Amino acid sequence: MIPNDEAAPNGSRLDELLAGYAAGTLSPHLHSLVAAHLYLKPESRSFVRAMEQIGAQALEDMPACAVADRDRKLAAIFESAERVEPRPAAPVCSVMPPPLCAVAGKRVSDIPWRFKLPGVREFRLPDQAGTEATLYWIKPGKTIPSHTHEGSEVTLVLRGGFSDTTGHYMRGDIAIADPEIDHHPRADEGEDCICFAVTDAPLRLTGPLARFVRRIVGH
Repeated sequence: MIPNDEAAPNGSRLDELLAGYAAGTLSPHLHSLVAAHLYLKPESRSFVRAMEQIGAQALEDMPACAVADRDRKLAAIFESAERVEPRPAAPVCSVMPPPLCAVAGKRVSDIPWRFKLPGVREFRLPDQAGTEATLYWIKPGKTIPSHTHEGSEVTLVLRGGFSDTTGHYMRGDIAIADPEIDHHPRADEGEDCICFAVTDAPLRLTGPLARFVRRIVGH
């Protein structure tokens, strides 16, 4: 999926996500997701560069203002920069781009995957800024139960692919879901699907499984 293609799944919403990345307004998990997307999809980089240029021009057009106690503040900035400890190098992984390897702190082969559903494993990262981030490993042909969302869900495909009501997504593609979308993603046949998903609210089950759960709990 290429930005600015309104006919593509998530066309305008992907533009908004990339613009947020350029403006530096995304949550840390979403920032890492988009950085990984840009690593895998060079065609999106020109859109981000254009947004960054627009932002830079807007700053240039703003009237300059004096900074109180300028010298002391600059000295404090330089002093803090000298104390920054270098980060350890991120693991090298053929599945996860460097921005995600740095966040996960390990290669896919080293991740302690946990059972989620038959054919589905997950690895939760620590929550940040009100968002949850999860890596999913889905066996070929497996389907996630029908659900919608109380907020947004942004998913980056790292290996294989999946389809849902909004389209077909492969390595490097971003799928965006919200409360208006009710879907049951299905992994492609022939290859495991590994995804990185960021959500800002819980999902809500729909369909037969939701009705079964409601009968069990009496709601």
